[in-house]
Amino acid sequence: MINHSFIEKPHRHNFYLLVFFTNGSGIHEVDFDRFDIRPGSVFVLQPGQMHHWILSEDIEGFIVFYTAEMYNLYFGNKTIEDYPFYFSVQNSPEIVLEKEEIKSILPYFENLIAEMQTNKVLKRDKIMNLLDIIHIELARKYNEIYIHEAHSYNVKIKSLEQLLEKKFKEEKSAAFYASALNVSLKHLNRICNEILKKTTTEVIVDRVMLEAKRMLLDKNWTVNEIAIELGYEDYSYFTRLFKKHTTVTPTAFRLLKKD
Repeated sequence: MINHSFIEKPHRHNFYLLVFFTNGSGIHEVDFDRFDIRPGSVFVLQPGQMHHWILSEDIEGFIVFYTAEMYNLYFGNKTIEDYPFYFSVQNSPEIVLEKEEIKSILPYFENLIAEMQTNKVLKRDKIMNLLDIIHIELARKYNEIYIHEAHSYNVKIKSLEQLLEKKFKEEKSAAFYASALNVSLKHLNRICNEILKKTTTEVIVDRVMLEAKRMLLDKNWTVNEIAIELGYEDYSYFTRLFKKHTTVTPTAFRLLKKD
């Protein structure tokens, strides 16, 4: 990590990212939320999330990159999205392990590295199963921290977020998503309020504004181009909406984040 200075600038990946810190300290910012890094800090990032970090010189740990296709094709009967920390883009990316939990999970990461360096038979199988065990251990800890009760509404929320990922640039109407999910708008609002503590419209706008913030960190886009890309032909309306959501204009936000 220390040898790759690009990590200190906001960037994103098109794959999943699992980071486990075993020593050192620092700050990790994920989609504009800041987290303190300490031994036992674990971060689980979904594709597309913007992040960067500032790390102490004594930093140590493990980083694992993997794709949904790799994971889902191997296991078949379950998907990477089934794990609670990947269930929703709204979920916290941070898990902090206690000393005993660090000692318990560390051998799986060490075995993962050791297996990567061998050429033994069934190497791929062992790597995938070690990765899965790590996910299971993290899922158990995650459920202790963030209580996610099994709820029939969770299925609809997942469907809403999957549809939203495909359509948020062109479809801003809550009624569109309710119709596409075969529920009434009143019921979809009830589901969003129950699980996410937001209305359907707030969920939609939050997703659009998150993308706007991500794009504003890329200097290749003008603010007007970002507005058009996100489905707002009226530049001033987009600016007003952004300011209402963040308290600053898009240009001011970009200046605040330039460092």
